[in-house]
Amino acid sequence: MSAPLDIFAGPRALRLLKKHGFHPLMFDYFIGASGGPKWFVLTGLDRVMFPEYFSNRGGQMQIIGSSAGAFRAVCAVQRDPLSAINRLATQYANTVYSDKPTSLEITRKAKALLSFMLGEHGQEDVLINSRFKAHIITARCRGLVSGQGKLSQLSGLAFSAAANALHRKHLQRSFTRTIFSAPDSSLEIYDPYGLRTERAELGFNNIKDALLASGSIPMVLDGVTNIVGARPGVYRDGGIIDYHFDLAFGPHKGLALYPHFYPRPITGWFDKALKKRLVHASSYDNVVMVVPSASFVENLPYQKIPDRKDFETMAPSQRIPYWETVISESDRLGEYFMQQVENDTIMDNIKPLPFSCFE
Repeated sequence: MSAPLDIFAGPRALRLLKKHGFHPLMFDYFIGASGGPKWFVLTGLDRVMFPEYFSNRGGQMQIIGSSAGAFRAVCAVQRDPLSAINRLATQYANTVYSDKPTSLEITRKAKALLSFMLGEHGQEDVLINSRFKAHIITARCRGLVSGQGKLSQLSGLAFSAAANALHRKHLQRSFTRTIFSAPDSSLEIYDPYGLRTERAELGFNNIKDALLASGSIPMVLDGVTNIVGARPGVYRDGGIIDYHFDLAFGPHKGLALYPHFYPRPITGWFDKALKKRLVHASSYDNVVMVVPSASFVENLPYQKIPDRKDFETMAPSQRIPYWETVISESDRLGEYFMQQVENDTIMDNIKPLPFSCFE
């Protein structure tokens, strides 16, 4: 029977793991990508990563996420990460909209989801956790994409897509990466395109807004205006710039662990159709990717990972059981990962990165 999980490592990561072994202290960074319901296939991994695998790790670790990855990051740093992950998975999977939901309805339900995920102590945990530090990536908008009207946003998105197709640096005309970080954290980012990055500190007065902004898909949710502690403006989905990430992280020299739903990362939201826009080798030199295998996905209902289109193509009576089945099946991934770690056989199964990169 084929393994349910593939593990890939960048060149430096592979060298270090062969030299020092696969253990929690090898990792200084944990990455969570955008992707909405695609995350459900990783739920089983999230149920073991911080509740078990990293639970006794000393020192500080940076947990970085955009959109759904930001939601997962905030679950990971809570005092009971397993309960937080389960709250997120349950509430998200059971979300139901009207037949033709407005952005106001979707935004209102997103706020309810985040409040339920954070629970009674979640905001406090983000701020006081001394070991695991959350970093929420958003995009501050300029020009047409900062408008709340659909025509303005659509025009702005069309302009941004065209500009991005010419060169990724042109995204700066419409979007600026803004990272909201937990207090007393240490994170540097190295962007091969040199896109501007603004920083803000998380506090009780902006955690919910930063989280909501990080998942605010243009045309779907309302943008978040004037977040406390950050520059004035409208903030939207962090995946617009950093969809699956083309960044390296510092200042620490440890590795980045990256559970991902696909074996090939896509740089930004507008790059999904740009097959020639590869990520950079420098961004993945230090990365260990943990990915559901093709055989695992083939055995899921409908032979696919959940995605946002399921809201449109499936009735709730079909979609919710499907998503819940994927969440349940994903526990096999977490069990396999922990089994490999505990048996000290994980190094036997690590392979080089399966995708090409820009040098």
